[in-house]
Amino acid sequence: MKLTELRGLGEKRAAAFAKLNITTTSELVRYFPRSYLDMTSRVSVREVYHNDMALVACTLESVEPVKSKGKLKILRALLTQGNDCFTAVWFNMPYLAKTLKPGEYLFYGRVQNYYDRISLINPTFERLDANARLKGLVPVYPLKSGIAQWEVRSAVRSALAVEEFPSVIPEELRKKYNLISLKDAFRGIHVPNTASEMQEAAARIALEEYFTLIAAFRLIKGDKGEARTKRYTVTEREVANFEKRFPFTFTKGQQGAVRAIYDDLTGPFRMNRLLQGDVGSGKTAVALTGIFMAVKSGFQAAYLSPTEVLAAQNFALLQKLFPDYRVAYLAGASSAAEKKAVKLALARGEVDILCGTHAVLQGDVYFSDLAFCVCDEQHRFGVAQRNTLSEKGEAVDVLVMSATPIPRTLSLVFYGDLDVTTIPDKPKERQEVSTAVIPDRKYEDMLGWIRGEVAKGRQAYFVCPKIEDDEGEVTSVTELYDRLRKSLPTVRFGLLHGRLKEKEKAEVMAAFKRKEYDALVSTTVIEVGVDVPDATVMVIYNAERFGLSQLHQLRGRVGRGSEKSYCFLLIGNESETALERLNILKNTTDGFALAEKDLQLRGGGDFLGTRQSGRLLSEIKNLKYGSEVIFTAKRLVDETFERRLNYEAVRTAALQKYESLKDVVLN
Repeated sequence: MKLTELRGLGEKRAAAFAKLNITTTSELVRYFPRSYLDMTSRVSVREVYHNDMALVACTLESVEPVKSKGKLKILRALLTQGNDCFTAVWFNMPYLAKTLKPGEYLFYGRVQNYYDRISLINPTFERLDANARLKGLVPVYPLKSGIAQWEVRSAVRSALAVEEFPSVIPEELRKKYNLISLKDAFRGIHVPNTASEMQEAAARIALEEYFTLIAAFRLIKGDKGEARTKRYTVTEREVANFEKRFPFTFTKGQQGAVRAIYDDLTGPFRMNRLLQGDVGSGKTAVALTGIFMAVKSGFQAAYLSPTEVLAAQNFALLQKLFPDYRVAYLAGASSAAEKKAVKLALARGEVDILCGTHAVLQGDVYFSDLAFCVCDEQHRFGVAQRNTLSEKGEAVDVLVMSATPIPRTLSLVFYGDLDVTTIPDKPKERQEVSTAVIPDRKYEDMLGWIRGEVAKGRQAYFVCPKIEDDEGEVTSVTELYDRLRKSLPTVRFGLLHGRLKEKEKAEVMAAFKRKEYDALVSTTVIEVGVDVPDATVMVIYNAERFGLSQLHQLRGRVGRGSEKSYCFLLIGNESETALERLNILKNTTDGFALAEKDLQLRGGGDFLGTRQSGRLLSEIKNLKYGSEVIFTAKRLVDETFERRLNYEAVRTAALQKYESLKDVVLN
């Protein structure tokens, strides 16, 4: 049903919803709140920790004229709460100036407290005099256009009354496991009476989504056994000799992974293997050995990386290790002439190994005899993208890699009987990184110590957490950059964040690697694969806001050279829970053990977000639910398939929902 068919919702409001990609009532009821306001938890702004979220009842005194700073539009309002004065700041939302009028409000946003100057960053707000009826839990939706929270709440209530909520899970199982109806679940998410009702509703909706997804996975497992069409002629002795090109001896884990790949390539079926290993476990060396097996047998190979920084790094490594072969590079930043020359040579068979980014996936990129593909950091590529690469040849062997450990328990659910190889150990030469939790009172001491390390020729990362709003993210990292430059005037700082263009990111990282910068202030864009051997210090702000696995990935950016390396976890909220989590990281270096612990602590909703699963679970990304939901869904799917309960309807719904998975192998 179109939104315009809802009573009281006209074309103008429908256009505002369209900016949120909502055009139907079905899309509207699936636009879940990102959080809830507990009307009983209003706080004094003075009591809030820096960078924490807070619900503040206050008086709006005045609104300043909108100011421009380059492309940035900045709106400020003066607020008071008792004797305390503070400001609310919005970035690129000048239209709010027309909405904000003096009076009593509830503001909800991230508090920043710099030198006793308190600000709320991009807060949502409610007129208290107009919304005295707000009680209990009130949903807060992620808004990016000129539409108010109350308008979304009103429209959602109307949509809930007319929308239908059919379930894919067979009725017999819904009754057996006493599942609430989807209609009740959606109402419990958008109009909850209690926190427990909201939690039960989130778990029920997540269960439906995981059931459908896992059923789709089950239906495509048969695609795995595609017969081999290319015969590899490389010998085990030649592979062993290639391994000697590396400046280290392969670990048992690496040797086992190489053996698995060799057995695949010389077996009757094409390879479709996931190689996962902790940070520094040597996955790249294994992948390059697989590429050698292909080119030594006379075929072409491709190495796909998620960013130009990582692609350029891998290109240099390929050139070094494959001096007897023709290696080419293709990325978005390549000039038109370079792209044309590489594509022509590739199609003619004059390139043995192509290294690049998403540019490799373009329709006008043709291989003469592609046999082997490597996809680095597999969570950054969708299944369809990887399939596009493998289709550029006949029965292409595919190796996808991940340095983001997926808990073994989840691996059993999502990968099933697919070929998964794990490298459990690290090269002996890899440095252990000393990890410490740093409270506010020791911050200046830490900066002084880092100043000394930089004087010795070391380099450092300073990482900000990514926050809800893109503009807020940039502002946060830019403010930190300015503060650090004042605190450490002798240190040369670079700045990196997600809103820079790929070319700009590559230039900053290249300059950092050339030691034109002593330190890099960044968001988590530096998390994946960047190798800077002289970087020995990692500082992570508000570390309690990150998952353990992500903190472990960030920690893995240092300790890549011969010098002792350190990771400092700065904690804004020194709660018992936060300290317990960070101490787990401090005392654990096994990424897979941390991933399991992360799953236990954060639940499936936080752990399997868009980073882990791409667009597959994007509909439920704002829901909070326990990991047991995933295993319940697996159990229900198993029972459905074993007993053939409503099988055809389940099959149709699952494949229709995840149509892009029909003809691809899950990597």
